[in-house]
Amino acid sequence: MSPEEFRKFGKQVVDWIADYHAGIESHPVRSQVGPGEVRQRLPEHPPEEGESFEQVLADLDRVLMPGVTHWQHPSFFAYFPANATGPAILGDLLSSGLGVQGMVWATSPACTELETVVVDWLAELLGLPAHFRTDAAGGGVIQDSASSAVLVACLAALERAGGGQVARRGITARHVLYASAHTHSSLERAARMVGVGADNVRIVDVDPSTLAMDPAHLDALIRADLAAGAVPTMVCATIGTTSTTAIDPVRAIGEVCREHGVWLHVDAAYAGVAAVCPELRWINDGVAEFADSYCTNPHKWLLTNFDCSVLWLADRAPMIDALSILPEYLRNPATASGEVIDYRDWQVPLGRRFRALKLWSVLRWYGAAGLREHIRGTVGLAREFASWVREDPRFALLEPHPFGLVCFRPEFPGVPVEQANERTMRLMESLNDSGEVYLTHTKVDGRVLLRFAVGSPRTERRHVEAAWRRVRDAVDAAS
Repeated sequence: MSPEEFRKFGKQVVDWIADYHAGIESHPVRSQVGPGEVRQRLPEHPPEEGESFEQVLADLDRVLMPGVTHWQHPSFFAYFPANATGPAILGDLLSSGLGVQGMVWATSPACTELETVVVDWLAELLGLPAHFRTDAAGGGVIQDSASSAVLVACLAALERAGGGQVARRGITARHVLYASAHTHSSLERAARMVGVGADNVRIVDVDPSTLAMDPAHLDALIRADLAAGAVPTMVCATIGTTSTTAIDPVRAIGEVCREHGVWLHVDAAYAGVAAVCPELRWINDGVAEFADSYCTNPHKWLLTNFDCSVLWLADRAPMIDALSILPEYLRNPATASGEVIDYRDWQVPLGRRFRALKLWSVLRWYGAAGLREHIRGTVGLAREFASWVREDPRFALLEPHPFGLVCFRPEFPGVPVEQANERTMRLMESLNDSGEVYLTHTKVDGRVLLRFAVGSPRTERRHVEAAWRRVRDAVDAAS
């Protein structure tokens, strides 16, 4: 493809994306195709000869679009938001156009140094401690997801717990990780991948009223493991769990970790960006004093398209000790000088894209004021939705709900719990099958709850009102 051909088709692609976003409400929120339908519409074999890009775009509309679930739809209330905004998309396009492979500073200094700037900017915007800055003992790095972040944190924690010998000698003791039943499953996956094993992940009790981790039970588990000769290695506390956005008491958990010399990783993948608003910065309590690592995802709620997850460390040395290998073909004067950051030592893969461009674009386009406006707007809509649920005797509301997620369920008086759960699930599927709204569910104390997550910059009050009307209508129909 020549530069002129690229210019021609690139304009068509940008126009296509702009038209898609402008008309997104015309699509059903959730894809309406069944398993295998998209594949059946695609050729069985690759083309022998090249095809025109017009044909590619035509098949995008004809074949692929029916199988797309529209995450940017204003009536998408499932999972958590995964915002894709104009400045972020353009930043990603610039990254793709430059084609940088930023594994070490020398392979593209701008790739590394812009990343150090934007993660420091973001730390400042969120009120995170100064030692998380890249010009301090710690530093930040953009990962692809919170799953990679917790894996890197786990490797660093193992290296520290093993006296700096695990990377060379492997695991020679029984290491133990700690999480609650509401901690993201990526913690257990990390335990499997690093060789700790799922059986060595301890599940800490939660407060039944808040679903937050119980520090006293954590302390008891750690003491029991120490007495059994195990090595307590890492605790994962969550600010805003995936299931219900419960908040673990980071300060109290941190005190337990400090007493026993255990690494504290704080997973704030969804909710951490809320701290861009000063009135929500209370969620950071204990982070500055106790967190060894901290992660939040701009690609969820901060208007930056996937993938963009930021991991900060209070001390980057254990991570680098765990991950750094310098083969001859990567040696260069800048690395040898010790004056630069080589982000290859801060992540699992060697290669890395120029992800900082999209976060940089977002921070510059919206500014702190624009980011705060977005967070406050979606939190406000979620609070209003919760007030409607609270006032309707046909529903039960899970409290608290400090962010953009509201968990609730329809009441079925006199119906056994399992039957009520089945009816709730059928109700949710009927809503989702309509194509007019998309919700997901969770389960707390054996009861199915509907999750209503507000987070799209396209979602207006009218969309929330319409969704609530559809939910009530569905309950009336099911009664």
